Amino acid sequence: MNKPRVLNILGKIILTEALLMLPSLVVSLIYGDGDYWYFLVTMFPAAILGFCLSRVQPREAKMTSRDGYCIVAYAWILISIIGAVPLYLSGQFTSYFQAFFEIVSGFTTTGASVLAKPELLPHGVLFWRSFTHWIGGMGVLVFVLMIIPMKNDNSMHLVRAEVPGPMAGKLVPRMKQTSMILYGIYTAMTAVLVVLLLLGDVNLFDSLCLSFGAAGTGGFAVSSAGIAGYGSAYVEIVLGIFMILFGINFNIYYLLLVGRVRDALGSEEVRCFLGIIAVATLVITANIISLTLSLGDALRQAFFQVSSIITTTGFATVDFNLWPEFSKHTLVLLMVIGACAGSTGGGLKVSRVIILVKSFLAEIRYIVSPKSVQTVRLEHKYVDKVTLNSTRTYAAAYMMLVCLSTLILSLDGYNLITNLTAVLSCINNIGPGLDLVGPMANFGIYSDWAMVLLSLVMLIGRLEIFPIFMIFSRPAHRR
Repeated sequence: MNKPRVLNILGKIILTEALLMLPSLVVSLIYGDGDYWYFLVTMFPAAILGFCLSRVQPREAKMTSRDGYCIVAYAWILISIIGAVPLYLSGQFTSYFQAFFEIVSGFTTTGASVLAKPELLPHGVLFWRSFTHWIGGMGVLVFVLMIIPMKNDNSMHLVRAEVPGPMAGKLVPRMKQTSMILYGIYTAMTAVLVVLLLLGDVNLFDSLCLSFGAAGTGGFAVSSAGIAGYGSAYVEIVLGIFMILFGINFNIYYLLLVGRVRDALGSEEVRCFLGIIAVATLVITANIISLTLSLGDALRQAFFQVSSIITTTGFATVDFNLWPEFSKHTLVLLMVIGACAGSTGGGLKVSRVIILVKSFLAEIRYIVSPKSVQTVRLEHKYVDKVTLNSTRTYAAAYMMLVCLSTLILSLDGYNLITNLTAVLSCINNIGPGLDLVGPMANFGIYSDWAMVLLSLVMLIGRLEIFPIFMIFSRPAHRR
C-alpha cells in the first residue's frame, strides 16, 4: 500500500469535512441555540489534522485499486468519528457510541436513529445530522474528486470502491468532469424538491432537512411525528416521487440531458425498478385496504412506504408493523432488492438481482443442454465473467454477513424479527425495521457494543462489503 498517498488523500478528505460543517455552523448562529461551539471545537482540530496529513508527500503518484479501497474505508470511518462529535456534545446521546451510530447512519444514508425525539436537538446539530445524508448520498469521495485535482486513473480506483453497483463507469473521459456533472444533477434535483416542499407550506428548515433525506435516500426526520406530522397528502406524494427519482441511476439523467432519450428510456434496470414499485404498490394496496378509510388512502400509504423502502430512504407515514404479514414480508423483500446501481439508494441493487436471476436461468438451460453456450445480458450488453463472479461473490458474502451479524446481535437478548430486520435495515441502509425497531420505534434499545456492530454493518453495506474488509487484511497494507 502506498501509505503516503493514502495519508495525503485522507488529509484532504478531513479538510473537506471541516469545510462541509460551515453551513451547520451558520444555521446554529442564525437560530442562536448555543450549539455553534460544538462545531468550532470539532472543525478546528479536524482542519489542523487534515492540513498536516495533506502535507505528506507521496514518493509515487500512482495509486492501485488496493489503495483506493483502503482510502475509501478509512475515509468513511474517519469522517464518522469526527462527524459524531457535535452530536455527542449536544447532550442528547447517552454515550459517544450512540452519537457515532447516528452519524454513521447519516453518512451511509441509513436513517436509523437512537433518538425518540430528534426535535430536542439544537437546530445546527439537527441540520448537520440531515446534511450528512446529502453528503453521503452521492459519495464523499465523489465530492472530493470534484474539488481536488487527481490523475484520472487514481480517481477511478476511488470511484470503483465507493460507487454502489456491480459496475462503475464514467460519463465523460475525465473523472473530475463526471463528478461535477453528477453533483450538478444531484444539486439541481435537491433544489427543485426544496421549492416543491416550500409550496406545500413546509418551512424552509424542514424543507431543507427533508430534501437532504430524500436526495440521499436517508430518511432522518426532524421530529418524532415524522412525515405524518405534516398531515399533507401533497408532501407525501412529492416525497414519494422524488425518492423514486433519486433511486434511479444518475447516468440515466445524463443521457436525457445530452439528448439520448431512447437509451435512457430503454434502460432494463430502470424498467425493472419501476415495475417492482408498481407491482408492490398494487399488491400491498389490495392487502391493506380493509385497514384504511378508502382506496385512495390505501394506495397513497402503499405507494409512499414502497417508494421509501425500495429506495432505502426509510421515511414512514404509518406504522407498517400493524400491516398484514403479506405486506410486511413484501417490504422486507424490497429492503433486500434496493434501488438502482449508480443511485443514492442502498440494497443489493436491481442490476445485481437481474444478473443473479438471469445467471440462475442460464444455469438451468445449461443443465438441460450442456453443449449450448449460455450468456447473460444486461442493458443489451454481455455481462463478462469478472462481473458475473463478483456479483455471485457479493451475494454470497451478503448472505453470510446477514446471518452472522444477526447471530451476534442476538447476544443483546432481543427476538429474531427485531434483530434480523435491524441487520437488514443497516446493511441495506434503510432505517426502520420491524417489531422493536419498527417505523415508530428506534434503535436506542441496543447496547453500546451492539451500536458499534450495527455501525460497522452500515458501513459494510454502504461501501458494498469489500473496502471495509480490506483494511483488516494484512496483505492490503504491504507495499
